[in-house]
Amino acid sequence: MVSPDTPSDPSPPGHVLLAPDRFAGCLSAPEVARHLAVGLRRARPDVPVVELPVADGGDGTAAAAVASGWRRVELEVCGPTGRPVNACMALNGGTAVVELAEASGVRRLPGGRPQPLTATSLGTGQLVAHAVRLGARRVVLGVDGGACADGGAGLVQGLGGRLLDALGKDLPPGGAALRSLHALDLRGMPDLSGVEVILAGAPAGPLLGRNGAAALAARHAGVGREELRVLDAGLRRWADLAEAASRSAVRDRPGAGAAGGVGFAALAFLGARVEDGATLMLDLLGFAERARGARLVVTGEGSLDVRTLRGRSTVGVARAAARARVPVVAVADRRGLTGEQLRRARIQAVYALADIEPDADRRVRQAGPLLEQLTVAIADEWLPVRRLGRA
Repeated sequence: MVSPDTPSDPSPPGHVLLAPDRFAGCLSAPEVARHLAVGLRRARPDVPVVELPVADGGDGTAAAAVASGWRRVELEVCGPTGRPVNACMALNGGTAVVELAEASGVRRLPGGRPQPLTATSLGTGQLVAHAVRLGARRVVLGVDGGACADGGAGLVQGLGGRLLDALGKDLPPGGAALRSLHALDLRGMPDLSGVEVILAGAPAGPLLGRNGAAALAARHAGVGREELRVLDAGLRRWADLAEAASRSAVRDRPGAGAAGGVGFAALAFLGARVEDGATLMLDLLGFAERARGARLVVTGEGSLDVRTLRGRSTVGVARAAARARVPVVAVADRRGLTGEQLRRARIQAVYALADIEPDADRRVRQAGPLLEQLTVAIADEWLPVRRLGRA
């Protein structure tokens, strides 16, 4: 477990802790928390409200850390298609939160069009290198939400390594080009022996095989059968040479297939270890301290469904709050879990935008005001007005 470098400010007793994740496609986690706070302060102005947006290693992880008081650092890096993008990381003392989705994520794809054969993780490597230059001795690498399937070859290039073909020329980016890999030149990489690297995200499988990085790209990015063979051949070639160069055998370790194989490169070259992203981020953000003395925790995300149960931050928040003996309710765009599933997840109630607005397009456009409207029901059911009794 990782502890925050600086303790969180104490929360007022009897407060409501707002710890939501993002609503994909419409609101970031800090925006969700802000709208919930506006609604609750309007409905119960006497109840203290504390905002703590959360994330699980995917899109919005760095922003959640910044919202909790970490320092935002912005840098121009190479995006997944080679175009420059402005990406941010979060710093707190000697710890850096670097988010793959910031530099190499799906939302960085022009027009949102997947390019699995050529997309690169180079920008993520540049962010990690910059964090180390700034003095980070611990790098938390959020590995969900990536757009590449290059086995983390770009990560190595971003750190100063070179991937060479048989003529000694640098390979072009992407997983397909790895079929022509002949040698690695790692002399330009920094000494990371004193840097702790932690992979934070949902559970992931090995680099290769039916549940590997190429197979996942095929399912999520619409890769055809021939493209899948190309990617698989490239990743196998990369695995052979990378393991020889790093003197490690990590292709079959859990987490190696994370983020199109970025997990493999981090395990092989950075000595990374894997942790559950939701649990790790709650620890980094000081959730336990913020929940102490709370009367209610409000969490949530866009779609509350079976995927939520597979390591998402909403369930992480609910279970952490249960350990603190604080009731938890969730907000969502729509609800797809049974009562029994919610009970197992330690969520007492769900308030969905779809319950008050059936039109999906309007829910996207008006997500903020609708969240504020939901807080009326939350306040009525969980924050009753305390009336003075008769003498």
